[in-house]
Amino acid sequence: MQNLPKKVRSKKLSSRVDLTAMVSVSFLLIIFFMVATELRKSKAMDLSLPDYDAYTCGWTGGCGENRSYTILLGEENKIVSYMGFLEVPKIAPKKFEYGKDGIRKELLKQNKRMLDYSAQLGRQGTGMVVIIKPSKKSNFKNLIDILDEMAIADISTYVIVNDFTPEESKLLASK
Repeated sequence: MQNLPKKVRSKKLSSRVDLTAMVSVSFLLIIFFMVATELRKSKAMDLSLPDYDAYTCGWTGGCGENRSYTILLGEENKIVSYMGFLEVPKIAPKKFEYGKDGIRKELLKQNKRMLDYSAQLGRQGTGMVVIIKPSKKSNFKNLIDILDEMAIADISTYVIVNDFTPEESKLLASK
């Protein structure tokens, strides 16, 4: 018998696939979409305004100088506020500073006074309406600070307006 050449059989390699990189990429994608979803949520402050009724003199709850409190924001952290109409104010224009001993103290005092007054009239929980008027020279930080003061003083009805009367502009320029 002759020596026949032996058949050489090829060695079978394992067919395992390493999925470590795929798992890492999957976790990175999951984290990315979770962060992107969280950043996409709006971070806005709720704004509560009174209902407008044309038959009852405008804003619901009565209109007029008794409930309106105006805050003027000027340059260099200047705040001037008054109650009522500027021509005949219920509380004369006064300059304030930011913080607990400044505008916050005044807002708390005036809101408590208005709540007590409205309770006597039988309108429980009707506080004052604050009109915030930032000037063109005021900065964004001042507006955010005054909105924080509204939240701290628990004033639920306020509005941001950018129309200044000439008298208000003079008032901010003085002092």
